[in-house]
Amino acid sequence: MHNTYKRLLLFLVIFSSRVATAQIVEQPDPLRPSTPDSTAADSTTTTPGSTLPKPTTPQRIVRYRLAADGTVTAGNINRTLLQLAGSVDYELSNLFKLSSNPSFVYGRQSGILAEREWFGDFRTTYRPEKRLYYLGFGSFERSNLRKIDRRWTVAAGAGYKLLNRKRAYISLTNVLLNEYTDFVELNDINIYRNSTRLFGEYTFDNDRWTVTHTAFYQPALGVPNIRWNASLSVQVKLTAVVSLRTTLANAYESVVVPGRQNNDLRFTAGLVYERK
Repeated sequence: MHNTYKRLLLFLVIFSSRVATAQIVEQPDPLRPSTPDSTAADSTTTTPGSTLPKPTTPQRIVRYRLAADGTVTAGNINRTLLQLAGSVDYELSNLFKLSSNPSFVYGRQSGILAEREWFGDFRTTYRPEKRLYYLGFGSFERSNLRKIDRRWTVAAGAGYKLLNRKRAYISLTNVLLNEYTDFVELNDINIYRNSTRLFGEYTFDNDRWTVTHTAFYQPALGVPNIRWNASLSVQVKLTAVVSLRTTLANAYESVVVPGRQNNDLRFTAGLVYERK
C-alpha cells in the first residue's frame, strides 16, 4: 500500500511539472460547517441511574486546514513553484463564526520571478449551522503574475445549503461585492460585482477519499468586466490528519494588463494537514 502511495505521488509531481503554467491568487476551499450527526451535542443524554442530563463534550471551537504543494524542475526548463494555503474557523457561538482563508504562491522560471501572489481575508458568518445563513467579509490581494499592486474587496450577502449530509454537502452563496483594484500598468478600477459561489464536498470509503469543487462567477454591475474561477480537488488520507491532494483549477479575468492572458489553468499536487 505504501508503494502505491509513492508511485501515485511521483506521477502527480511529474504530471504537475508539465501541466502547471501560470498561477494566480484565488480563494482556497472553505471548511464546510460541521455536520449535525457528527458534532452536535445531545443535551438529553443521561447517565445510568440519574435523572440529570449527562455533561456533553463541547464542540471543537477552532478548526483548521493547512495545505502545501509545488513543483521543482531542472534541465532545459528550470522552474520552482511553491503554494501554501490555509482555512481557519473560530466558532464564537451558535450564532457567529469567524473564518479566514489565506494563501501564498511563489514561483520562478529560468531564474526570473513569475509568481508572488498573496491573498488574505476575514469573514463573519451569522447562523453558520442553519440552512439559510448570512455572511460579510473583506479581502486583500497582490499579484505579480497579473501585475496587481493591491486589490481590496468588501462584500455581504447570504448562503443556502442545498444539501447537508455527513458525506455530501453543497452550498450556494450570493453576495454584493465592492472591489478596488490598483493595477501596475492600468488605471485603477473601483466597481461593484454580484458574486455567486457554488461549493460542494463529498466523502467516500469511510471518509478516506474526499472530492471538493468550488466555482465563482463574478460579473461587474454596469460595466463589461467578468471574473470567474473553478477548481476540483481529490484528496486521499495517508494518516488520520494528513492527506495527499491533487487540484485542477482554472481562473479567468476579462480585464488584464497588456501582455497578460485572460485565462490561467493549473494542476498541482501536495499534502494537507487538517483538524476538524
